[in-house]
Amino acid sequence: MPIDPDASPLLMPRTLSATELMNFDLPQRPMVLDPILSPQSLALLYGPRGIGKTFMALGIAWAAASGGSFLGWQAPRPRQVVYIDGETAAIEMRERLRLFGGTTETIPDTLTFLLGDLHKQDLGLPDLGTVEGQLAIGEQWGAWPDLLVLDNLSSLIAPRHNGDDCWSAIQSFLLYMRRHGTAVLIVHHADKRGQQRGTSRHEDVLDLVLALRPPNGQMPHDAPHDGAHFEIHFEKARRLHGDAVKPIEAWLTTEDDGTARWQWRSPPLRDLDRVATLLKDGLNPNQIARQLGISKSKSYRLKDEVMGRAT
Repeated sequence: MPIDPDASPLLMPRTLSATELMNFDLPQRPMVLDPILSPQSLALLYGPRGIGKTFMALGIAWAAASGGSFLGWQAPRPRQVVYIDGETAAIEMRERLRLFGGTTETIPDTLTFLLGDLHKQDLGLPDLGTVEGQLAIGEQWGAWPDLLVLDNLSSLIAPRHNGDDCWSAIQSFLLYMRRHGTAVLIVHHADKRGQQRGTSRHEDVLDLVLALRPPNGQMPHDAPHDGAHFEIHFEKARRLHGDAVKPIEAWLTTEDDGTARWQWRSPPLRDLDRVATLLKDGLNPNQIARQLGISKSKSYRLKDEVMGRAT
């Protein structure tokens, strides 16, 4: 795997006193996408099939590569981005780029793709669940990336390695990328309960976990039914707080020229979210039912749903 020549050298394997650590010369790097992605962020984006995960991942990748913005998040300057996709057909990926207004003149040249659809058709991409596969992928992406997008996790791991037993190898790969200053965004599927598929160990080393969920109520009247529409919920967010971690409702609208434009807003507060807040405040379901003006049966059902998401 190529080594980033600009990466910070690893600290010597010795203990540091607190004073030494405070005085240690650690380089400061600008954000990849402010405020959610720093140069060493490890992030997971997950949601049910068809909700628009790849649309969102592409939006993040394009903003980072162009020095632009996405859903109010800003890239201070253009970054080198490698987008690895093991599932989407190349022709479909090209159409999605065109939907965003991408042409040979407008698309940032710092955004590069490694697509399983075009990689030795009979074999696909190397297996990310093995060290050998990770090395093979690293040899193909050329310039060292500031942001690496892996879309999606299950399509980049061979079926025989697609269980919890390969996560140690993937985690080592992620930590390697972090040590060399690269942010990584993993796209993953949700299970039937709406939780991320697989082991909860996935979150151990992650800085950011974004859950895409169906929006409450109907899609805005001007949003296309064949586009993306979801709510973004921050389930884990190191170093983020306040307005930066409030849920976001986002959807694509189509302009007269056929290009797409993102719109977003703060979603209306749902009964589920209000129940979760009141449970944290110590109220029981009967008290919550009276306060919210809902039935006791609904209050208990929502309480069970909140508790289910917490497990």
